[in-house]
Amino acid sequence: MESSNNFTQDLSKCLETLKNGGVILYPTDTIWGLGCDATNEKAVERIYKIKKRSDQKSMLVLLDNANKIPFYITEMPEVARDLIELAEKPLTIIYSNAKNLAKNLIAQDESIGVRISQDEFNQKLIQKFKKPIVSTSANISGEKSPLNFLEISQEIIDSVDYIVQWKQSDFSKTQPSSIIKLGIRGEVQVIRE
Repeated sequence: MESSNNFTQDLSKCLETLKNGGVILYPTDTIWGLGCDATNEKAVERIYKIKKRSDQKSMLVLLDNANKIPFYITEMPEVARDLIELAEKPLTIIYSNAKNLAKNLIAQDESIGVRISQDEFNQKLIQKFKKPIVSTSANISGEKSPLNFLEISQEIIDSVDYIVQWKQSDFSKTQPSSIIKLGIRGEVQVIRE
């Protein structure tokens, strides 16, 4: 059983790292991810470099509450709240017209993927940080996504500023989120089930 001391220590270290523009390696409500301040272009750029990924391939952001989404997109389709409430597993929704985020995080078509994380650690971290956090799988682009901490490559581990201790020994089966794209008028396109 992981101690609550780890949890509290991880929270404060992650906050400090994020505020200083650093990159964290952390468990999410899906798989282990790389994260940073979603409003900091330099921090976002570091994640692209760590993953050896083109910045043409956008990453998603995590929020703790659906009420915060309208601050990061121009218009939130009405159907979005229903989809978030009814989702039985983690759901990433791609919205049009992103705003108030690092420019290099927003896709060329001005969209951004947002997931409301149900994970206790993510929720507390985002609440305390008061900004969205980037979430992208903790792997080099093109390689298999790690399903638990032991599957993360040493190259990734060596390239981050802080590694969360919480849940490192959790080997329960995880999977990436479902992804849907919402049009301004609420048109739904399923990207990944």
